Amino acid sequence: MPASLSLSLLLEGLNWIGSAAFAASGALTASRKQLDPVGFVLIAATTAFGGGTVRDVLLGRPVLWLSTPGLALMVAAVALILFFAAHRLERRFVPLLWADAVGMALFAVLGAEAALDDGASPWAAILLGMITATFGGALRDIICGELPLILRKEIYATAAALGAAGFVALSLLGAERSLAVCAGMAGAFLVRAAALLRGWSLPTYKARPGRDYPDER
Repeated sequence: MPASLSLSLLLEGLNWIGSAAFAASGALTASRKQLDPVGFVLIAATTAFGGGTVRDVLLGRPVLWLSTPGLALMVAAVALILFFAAHRLERRFVPLLWADAVGMALFAVLGAEAALDDGASPWAAILLGMITATFGGALRDIICGELPLILRKEIYATAAALGAAGFVALSLLGAERSLAVCAGMAGAFLVRAAALLRGWSLPTYKARPGRDYPDER
């Protein structure tokens, strides 16, 4: 099998896995909000496709899920399965976080790969990778009335940026594309996993007393 075909199949498979993982995280959020089946599908699709849609629009390329009906059907199926099965998960927030971590790691690199493939500069590829990985989850949380993960102090967007940056760096160094893809995804997921397990977070702003203007008496 030619290397280009093998890489294409790998990326397509990872896109399906990432979409399923994000759809599951969206559906689990819908279960916590006690939505109906339509709400489950809507939130799952928003989570799975939100970041990729923004990426494709910014790159001026066809929106992937609109040209891949099977992908949309798979996301809807995941949502409906969890509509009937989510109650079996006693602590739904925990699997939500891990499903989201898997989707984030996959899409951080897939977004950066798509950007590089379209001729974007390295810094733009990293940025688009982070957008692909986080925007769908941000939309999910906003629609459901929660503070988006990307705005919380825990390490999330940083992990996506590191995964995308690792992939871009390895690609520029001439590493085999499939190796760069896997290494970037692993890096993003491990950083996010460590943050979840060890409670890592970035420092937050500490409130300080305001200062008077010099001309005030």
